[in-house]
Amino acid sequence: MPRASGAALSEYRLFETEEFKRANQALAQRRGRSLEKKLTEYVYPQLRQEPHYGPNIKRLQGYDPLTWRYRIGAYRIFYLIDEAEQVVFILTIDDRKDAYR
Repeated sequence: MPRASGAALSEYRLFETEEFKRANQALAQRRGRSLEKKLTEYVYPQLRQEPHYGPNIKRLQGYDPLTWRYRIGAYRIFYLIDEAEQVVFILTIDDRKDAYR
């Protein structure tokens, strides 16, 4: 359905899994609050507006269901997108060296 020019697209809702919350809390204890600041200022707004495209977003190959990753320096956030409900399920956050194992 075409949108009128200037009409805002509806935002995606974000859902953080328990795994993500635990991993984020563990990283915050080791790395301080700088990662949390990046999440709230950059990552969450991007995922709410457009979780498919961006300079730090990539769809992972060979994963079923379709899984996406967001790169934040040495860390990776992995998430799924439910198009029908417009929900982004943030699965986990991990250090790059451990993320793809």
